Amino acid sequence: MSSTPDLLKSRDGVLDSALRPTLWDEYMGQGHVKANIKVLLQAAKKRGDMPEHVLFYGPPGVGKTTLAHLVAITLEAPLKTTSGVAIERAGDLAAILTNLEPGTVLFIDEIHQLSHKIEELLYPALESGSLDIILGKGPSARTVELTLPPFMLVGATTRMAQLSSPLRSRFGGGVYQLDFYTDDELRSIIARSAEKLGIDASPAVIERIASRSRATPRVANALLKRVRDFSEVHERPLTPEVCDEACQLFGIDSLGLTKDDRRYLETLRTGFKGGPAGVRALASSMHEDPDTIENVYEPYLLRLGFIERSSRGRILTDEGKRYLLQS
Repeated sequence: MSSTPDLLKSRDGVLDSALRPTLWDEYMGQGHVKANIKVLLQAAKKRGDMPEHVLFYGPPGVGKTTLAHLVAITLEAPLKTTSGVAIERAGDLAAILTNLEPGTVLFIDEIHQLSHKIEELLYPALESGSLDIILGKGPSARTVELTLPPFMLVGATTRMAQLSSPLRSRFGGGVYQLDFYTDDELRSIIARSAEKLGIDASPAVIERIASRSRATPRVANALLKRVRDFSEVHERPLTPEVCDEACQLFGIDSLGLTKDDRRYLETLRTGFKGGPAGVRALASSMHEDPDTIENVYEPYLLRLGFIERSSRGRILTDEGKRYLLQS
């Protein structure tokens, strides 16, 4: 029997899929990226070819996975999804590539987590559509070249700096950066999601949620669902006041910062006298993983101008200090 957390996770997964745009016009923001990808796909369709491989990079939750889905929908192609951490051995990659249907869009999330050995195996697959398999060991080992069905690779990463230059160069269709969203874009996304979920959300409620969404659609949709749940449990209409109460319960302030964000800023201020502080030292003081510090906490704090990254480490800015005094 499934546990309650499993059921809730499954329910959220279904809701997330329902909220994912299936048309380019429904995908808000990232206008420059959309325009380039649409040209790439249309040109390939006119030639009757598979489009060249593309790479998306940017902070979590800004639409990289959704773009992969839209690429597959546009090409009317099957979509195969995996992640860099799931491909541990050469055999894992070989199994994925050799079992692709012709014309498949292969989406590898967090592609920077591929090992160097796996990357080298991927190079000929991307350049010439072939895969070199070594059979046997020692003097009797031999290499067999397998011809792969035509496919398009869509890579995604939150850690562009960790992606090797040779792998980046294989994305002939382009390397595209996805950025944070504007408040107007978030309001449009929240209004669309509220309509799909049957939530009666006034412009004032939408504004409250947008301002707390960390400039990220994934956060906006998650917060919309949580506020909706709070309203239903307390059997009260979803007003701006109810939204504020819910966010206070969740520990989310008017800027979208959580207690963990504030703990990061306080640690930098009190533990390191405002910095500079290295990310590993900060992570150790907070009992967190350095990757969590860099990928979860810092991107939005950098966007707000509350911290700076220097060659010597992280520094708490005057804006960050003022925020802590007011909070």
